[in-house]
Amino acid sequence: MDNNDILRRLRFTLNLSDDAMIDIYAKGGEPVSRAEISNWLKKEEDEDFDVVVDENLAVFLNGLIVNHRGKKDGQIPVAETELDNTIILRKLKIAFNFTSKELLYIWKKADVVISETELSAFFRKRTHPKFKYLNDQYLRKFLKGFQIQRKTQREKEAYRNSFKD
Repeated sequence: MDNNDILRRLRFTLNLSDDAMIDIYAKGGEPVSRAEISNWLKKEEDEDFDVVVDENLAVFLNGLIVNHRGKKDGQIPVAETELDNTIILRKLKIAFNFTSKELLYIWKKADVVISETELSAFFRKRTHPKFKYLNDQYLRKFLKGFQIQRKTQREKEAYRNSFKD
């Protein structure tokens, strides 16, 4: 998966406006303009399309962590210059405080069954003999399941709120 697609999917899933994304980037330690965000979210065919490099996506994910969990000891995390799917999943896990069972549930929402053993293999050190690389298909399905889960949550909240009026 490319970083632009990941950023697009997260924006849609989390229902983020341009202002919210600018705020998240600022919390990640890198101020960005509305134009930059707009160009990152465009399709490749568009002449204004701009590639989201690993460091830009890492800043966004770090901003999500700060936004949802707060700063760790008042410091802004340093953005990685190279990302892989495992790091992206780890950052999402931290940002949303997902437990292993929640991660498995999210994948199940996207019709993917992963064992707890397989899940733990994704989070092992690369040098560990049982480390397993998280391929694009798993990350794509995770983001799809996350989108389904968030949509279901929003629908339940809207339903509950309809009785409050």
